[in-house]
Amino acid sequence: MTEKHPNIQLIESFFMAYSNADFEGMKRVMAVDVKWHIPGKHPFSGTKTGISQLMEYLEKLNEFGFKAEQIVMGVNDNYVIDCHRNWSTLSGPRVLNAMSCLLWKIEENMIVEVFNFPQEQYLVDDFFNIN
Repeated sequence: MTEKHPNIQLIESFFMAYSNADFEGMKRVMAVDVKWHIPGKHPFSGTKTGISQLMEYLEKLNEFGFKAEQIVMGVNDNYVIDCHRNWSTLSGPRVLNAMSCLLWKIEENMIVEVFNFPQEQYLVDDFFNIN
């Protein structure tokens, strides 16, 4: 068995904490000044800068029953690209079940920046635009 690249282990640690709503666990793998870029035209889009803003965003995702299932990851010494399926456990008229890729930038064994690339941005915008 091949040992996993440390950057893959780091991202898997994030996803494990995320799946358990373990915000302290997520904080342990993030740089204090982390930047997380969320595209789109909805109330949660934009760049979240720092642990505080990022945790607020991730707490909101948790309130929406937002889930992620890893599909595939690629890695080098500075980046991980992961493609996963996103869905929500909420019931109602708005449904989300789509693919997304995240590009994770890693420095000194900490996540320092994340870029989000959803399969269909308009579906994400519609899901989060609550009126």
